[in-house]
Amino acid sequence: MKADARPGLSSWGAMGRRHTRSRRPLGDALNAGYLYLEVRCLGCDTHQTVALNTVRRPKATPIHELERYLRCKDCSQLRGFPYKRSHLVALRPNRISASEPPSTWWPGER
Repeated sequence: MKADARPGLSSWGAMGRRHTRSRRPLGDALNAGYLYLEVRCLGCDTHQTVALNTVRRPKATPIHELERYLRCKDCSQLRGFPYKRSHLVALRPNRISASEPPSTWWPGER
């Protein structure tokens, strides 16, 4: 199953930096080995990863629909209400770390 799902998702993972929309479902991303979704908060300009296997949505949910449910914890605590301004950046096989830095969202950024 991984070989079938990977070709379409790898192009979205690479093109996700240009903020393209994917109609691929959440289940396809998990089957292809993309366990994390990189998200950029517009309030505090941080990049964070969300584990896709812990998302409580049906596996048929398109990945771009997850954007409206994501909230930045730091911005929400600062403002006192759920702050939901974020952009999907890329699908990732691993978390953001020192050896795996965040994706460049626009050319020249970072």
